[in-house]
Amino acid sequence: MAKEKKARYSDQELDNFRKLIEEKIEKAQEDLELLRSAYMNDGNNGTDDTSPTFKAFEEGSETMSKEANTQLAIRQEKFIRDLKNAMIRIENKTYGICRVTGKLINKKRLLLVPHATLSIEAKNMQK
Repeated sequence: MAKEKKARYSDQELDNFRKLIEEKIEKAQEDLELLRSAYMNDGNNGTDDTSPTFKAFEEGSETMSKEANTQLAIRQEKFIRDLKNAMIRIENKTYGICRVTGKLINKKRLLLVPHATLSIEAKNMQK
């Protein structure tokens, strides 16, 4: 008799994933706040008494780092949104089900990428 594939993760497994995702959301929100404060900083880094050459260099790198921080913040916001969507799937008990194949996503994959909606099989089909 063939072992029947389960259609979804158990409530206990979903609860474990929920805890993992809640921790990741909390950490991601802390990181986002750091990024936001970095690119909203008034630029006063205490270099007023240093050489004008350094000041010019600092202003150029400050513009680049503000742009980089803005991009990082946008990525972080998307990551948080994806994690929150995963929480909704947990509530709906559809978490961990590949949206292409309908099969369960490997548990190891979900532990590494808890907001994944595609199995490795489905990801490979996209290539």
